[in-house]
Amino acid sequence: MPTITAFESSPDRGRGQARDMRVRWALEEVGQPYDVRLLSFAAMKQPPHLALHPFGQIPTYEDGDLALFETGAIVFHIAERHDGLLPKDANARCRAIAWMFASLNTIEPPIVELGMATLLERGESWYEARLPILRNRLGNRLDELSRHLGGADWLDGAFSAGDLLMVTALRRLNASRILEGYPTLSSYVARGEARPAFRRAFDAQLAVFTAASSG
Repeated sequence: MPTITAFESSPDRGRGQARDMRVRWALEEVGQPYDVRLLSFAAMKQPPHLALHPFGQIPTYEDGDLALFETGAIVFHIAERHDGLLPKDANARCRAIAWMFASLNTIEPPIVELGMATLLERGESWYEARLPILRNRLGNRLDELSRHLGGADWLDGAFSAGDLLMVTALRRLNASRILEGYPTLSSYVARGEARPAFRRAFDAQLAVFTAASSG
């Protein structure tokens, strides 16, 4: 049974924004039981964990003699080993993998950049000038994604690992309410969050935060 790592006390306060959520969701989608090893921030920077993740982050994935880091690589590995996250048709499979890359390389970076600027750069002299640039850059990507999705339920036919990663990337905008201006994308995220596998994964990670808060 694979083991993943997660925050002992998540800084997102159980909202499912930490990246272990993606791996939990993928494992739930394919029906693969898993163990979770919880880590403090201090333990994440110690040699045992750095041997698994050279950048001292979470999650990691261990199964037998295989150890992986980076959520995209982990989700891809899970999707390759189990049915349910990648189409059988060769071309559709390639497109689903392309959407995995798009979610992590095209959509998530401007989301993270805007979030970090809002959180950490408010006191800087250039903050007010930079903020419209970041918002415009993100808005362009969300416009393009919304146009592609149109009236479809998922990015390319049936739900895939591409949708799983895309929904988790877009969920990072929940606190900002930016998605309220994109009803197509809001509905898309809501469909992802309504999947039973998502709910199981969300409840599992929330239970960790609840236990840590009450302990």
